[in-house]
Amino acid sequence: MAMIDPLPAGMSIRRPPASGSRRFALGPAGTEPGTISDINTTPLIDVMLVLLIMFIITIPVASHKVPLDLPGRPPVLPLPERPFHQLDIAADGSLAWNGAALAADQLQGQLLQLAASPSLPELRLNAASEARYERIDQILAQIRLAGVDRLGFVGNERYRRAF
Repeated sequence: MAMIDPLPAGMSIRRPPASGSRRFALGPAGTEPGTISDINTTPLIDVMLVLLIMFIITIPVASHKVPLDLPGRPPVLPLPERPFHQLDIAADGSLAWNGAALAADQLQGQLLQLAASPSLPELRLNAASEARYERIDQILAQIRLAGVDRLGFVGNERYRRAF
């Protein structure tokens, strides 16, 4: 019986060297396969596909708009002036209530009357820029203790250019 060689002429199966390498190669006898010097683009394609999917998912969310009906411009009518009282603090710490001089011991009584007023007038505080902060802080504490909850500061526009 004759053996038929399944490999074409000039081809042989190379056995691994004795060093323990288990590499079998099919090729012309006596030749080693060369190194592959091409760039592996599979990871690049994977990353690009992930980025594409992320952009496809996030772009509709970023451009999503909520329809909102805003009110139109209000008619230009002069607003009625609310009742108010003005407390002025001079640079030396003296007080004036609506332009009239006020003694320091009378301030608490005026503040209590203001807090008890049913018309809820606003208290506007106008402190001179040279007034000591300690004095202004004491007056603000008296205003809070009296229960005045409608307080506004007047004259701050003069500091607009400072900042």
